[in-house]
Amino acid sequence: MTLYFEEEGELTLPLSCREVAEEVIETALDMAGCPYEAEVSLLLTMDVQIREMNTQFRGIERATDVLSFPMVDYPAPGEFGFLEEDEGYFNPESGELSLGDIVISKEKVISQAEEYGHSVLREYAFLIVHSMLHLTGYDHMEEDERRDMEAKQDEIMKRLDILR
Repeated sequence: MTLYFEEEGELTLPLSCREVAEEVIETALDMAGCPYEAEVSLLLTMDVQIREMNTQFRGIERATDVLSFPMVDYPAPGEFGFLEEDEGYFNPESGELSLGDIVISKEKVISQAEEYGHSVLREYAFLIVHSMLHLTGYDHMEEDERRDMEAKQDEIMKRLDILR
């Protein structure tokens, strides 16, 4: 797995962000049943920047905790079988599956950890898990999709042993 990691803004989270992200992403990919080596981009930024992205890409003029930009449109969550039919899903240099991008607001990680009464580590890991599920075809627009996605999130967080 390749993680393209970038951080901007003066605020730093009190943890090893890159190392935690690598472990969370690897675990999420394993539990989603991804049969390929994959690449993911992760940007840690500030509320001002994520608000601009949220406005530009979703038409919602407010800061959010996380944005996910999947590179694959899955027929069903975690269904990877169709990918080999199109080489365009894979990085031609590395052969890795290009899953997409994750953008996280560091300010939201801290404020939500406080609001929900758990650690910054737990909030940060949860947001990555949530995004990784989006990057592997999960969504929460319909009630049954939401239930499935939440169950998978809980399962991954338990496997990571990062609990509330």
